[in-house]
Amino acid sequence: MTDDAVEKIGFNLSFGGQQLRFKHRSAILQCDMTFSIYLPPQAQQGSVPVLYWLSGLTCTDENFVTKAGAQRYAAEHGIAIVCPDTSPRGDEVPDDADGAYDFGLGAGFYVNATEQPWSDHYQMYDYVLDELPALINSKFPVNGDKISISGHSMGGHGALTIALENSARYSSVSAFSPICSPMNCPWGQKALSAYLGGNAQDNADQWAKHDAVALVKGADISLKQSMPTLIDQGDADNFLAEQLNTQLLIDTAERVNFPMQIRFQPGYDHSYFFIATLIGEHIKFHAQYLR
Repeated sequence: MTDDAVEKIGFNLSFGGQQLRFKHRSAILQCDMTFSIYLPPQAQQGSVPVLYWLSGLTCTDENFVTKAGAQRYAAEHGIAIVCPDTSPRGDEVPDDADGAYDFGLGAGFYVNATEQPWSDHYQMYDYVLDELPALINSKFPVNGDKISISGHSMGGHGALTIALENSARYSSVSAFSPICSPMNCPWGQKALSAYLGGNAQDNADQWAKHDAVALVKGADISLKQSMPTLIDQGDADNFLAEQLNTQLLIDTAERVNFPMQIRFQPGYDHSYFFIATLIGEHIKFHAQYLR
């Protein structure tokens, strides 16, 4: 398979549109990858805006597709949804030596690894930002100038950091239960120390590029004015206290006057039941900026 070829491996009709799954060869990740894309019925008449969804630890491109119930709302608003995988895959791709769920396969953290043995394959930042959108724009009826991004947990971290660093590319960003400050939580410290090397002190410049709190702290006025942001966090999330640092992001945004909409939802946890409850609101949020 050439780098620009796609092989269809899944197809379902959904709310008048098409839920599709494809396999392709990634030049950046140096492995075969899968992605899912929902094309709303409006795509039969012309190009439509597109929302990229980044999933969390242990997920693939299929979790959101089968659990979130997003197709109904994407069809209503005429938005395509692209779901990449969460890491490179394949026998040649290294994994955590202990098979841990929070690092390696299924846990790419949407960064460009600089350390061996990860750097040959773990280039998820460039894959999400450049390679996959270029492929989507060339193969499907989407408007490559109308792009938003969203995600959950590790994927919420990816969505926030990629959007905040590349605000000219994205019309809006949202997240469910994001890892707001990888520099200050066990999941993030484990991943960034291995993928990028060092620690939050001696490699602060590189780590901070992948930390939403750090990016908000350093945001200039143009970024604050150009990046509409919605975040939902369940207050019964068992990862909230140790891993997610939502309050730190709230406090930082308030301190630097970055107008983010961050909502705590009473009683909700970290699961896709939470995402399915509010995904309609998130797609409606993006739709107003993708017109």
